[in-house]
Amino acid sequence: MTEPLLVARNAATDLFLLPQMANRHGLVTGATGTGKTVTLQTLAEHFSSIGVPCFMSDVKGDLSGVSQPGGGSAKVAERVESLKLEGFAYQGYPVTLWDPFGEAGHPVRATVSDMGPLLLGRMLDLNETQSGVLNLVFKVADDNGLLLLDLKDLRAMLAHVGDNAKEFTTEYGNVSSASIGAIQRGLLALESQGGEQIFGEPMLNIADLIQTDRGRGVINILSADRLMQSPKMYATLLLWLLSELFENLPEAGDLDKPKLVFFFDEAHLLFTDAPAALVEKIEQVVRLIRSKGVGVYFVTQNPADVPDKVLSQLGNRVQHALRAFSPRDQKAVKAAAETMRDNPALDEATVITELGVGEALVSLLDEKGRPGVVERAFIVPPRGQIGPITDAQRKQLMQTSLVAGVYDKPVDRESAYETLKARAEQSAQAAQQAKTAAQTPADSGLGGVLGGILTGGGRRESAAEALAKSAARAIGSQIGRSIIRGVLGSLFGKR
Repeated sequence: MTEPLLVARNAATDLFLLPQMANRHGLVTGATGTGKTVTLQTLAEHFSSIGVPCFMSDVKGDLSGVSQPGGGSAKVAERVESLKLEGFAYQGYPVTLWDPFGEAGHPVRATVSDMGPLLLGRMLDLNETQSGVLNLVFKVADDNGLLLLDLKDLRAMLAHVGDNAKEFTTEYGNVSSASIGAIQRGLLALESQGGEQIFGEPMLNIADLIQTDRGRGVINILSADRLMQSPKMYATLLLWLLSELFENLPEAGDLDKPKLVFFFDEAHLLFTDAPAALVEKIEQVVRLIRSKGVGVYFVTQNPADVPDKVLSQLGNRVQHALRAFSPRDQKAVKAAAETMRDNPALDEATVITELGVGEALVSLLDEKGRPGVVERAFIVPPRGQIGPITDAQRKQLMQTSLVAGVYDKPVDRESAYETLKARAEQSAQAAQQAKTAAQTPADSGLGGVLGGILTGGGRRESAAEALAKSAARAIGSQIGRSIIRGVLGSLFGKR
């Protein structure tokens, strides 16, 4: 049995997190500046020390210090002395740095197909009708064996479905051109935020988040300071990671310690304005993922940020100070106090507003899975450095990490974009040959060409010509535009 983890201490009590109960999830709450981030670092260090890998997002840019030994902080030294922590020694921990934009860590990529229409619709902020059309586009791609790997694949597919709406409406349902346009505009906005870098290959292998280094769990840190500028992108990417863990890890049952602990910082972003279908999926994942050996710890300002059905599943809790400046704040404080198991010796609602930095109300599960009586205590300080590392240290970590060179270069293999482009070129060539064979001297001159352009030449547009025009709109790259200009020129008898 793995030794319990000392999380907090007061004059009378030591508060331990039991490793076998760590996959019963947890919650770390408190106002800005009360010590949530340091508590997060302390927990990650504890898990790493017993061989449990962790994943956490670095919203403020200061969690990377866990990779270096601490020291030099008078506040930490004072806390160590006041808590009488015998044998306390500063040390760094194994860390892998990640960054969706590939700047402050290794790239994190998902394919469009793997992200799926539900999460992508959330990222694009689509309404119900638009989400339905996006589902339809994914279905058409699946049925036709078209791979959606990156955003240019999705753009090509949207154009293909939009330009052939009548054909697809019969089999798949109504295709709204307005919805197609809204999705395309959403993609433009996503690209302007750098979102195209999130989609593509090589896609993140979830197994790379579950690694150990000389017996200690690797702490995976996602650089999220830039990502947080697009809150829906941030929340959706983390939810995708959580869903990938749920879908790919086998059932594990009750373990002595988790396979992985996943910290979801700024958790309120996950639920703000989320559609009911998405909230239901989150509830399901949180409820079932513990049997896969994964503990999920939500980090946010107030317990009220988390829906009740999710909140009820979070067994290990650390409540830092909350401020109560208004009647609404006071109500929130009272509600927060009621989420923990009552201690007759404490007035929790009053204490929450009086807690100092690094001090918290703590309730942890016992060996039978029952919530412990809430205690007021100081969180044990971290052994790693508090604050960010230097650029040189970051570069060194990336060069020596377990995944160095695996994800750094994107791969662009044949997918929907290339397939649709090739089909358009083949159809255009066939149409040109058919036109050349049917051409008569009367309409082979300049007047015939102009007449065809202005009047349609007395004939209906062929399917090949329609598909070629569709491809021209779908293919957005400079090379694509050059190719299609040549194809269209040949259709009208030009070079």
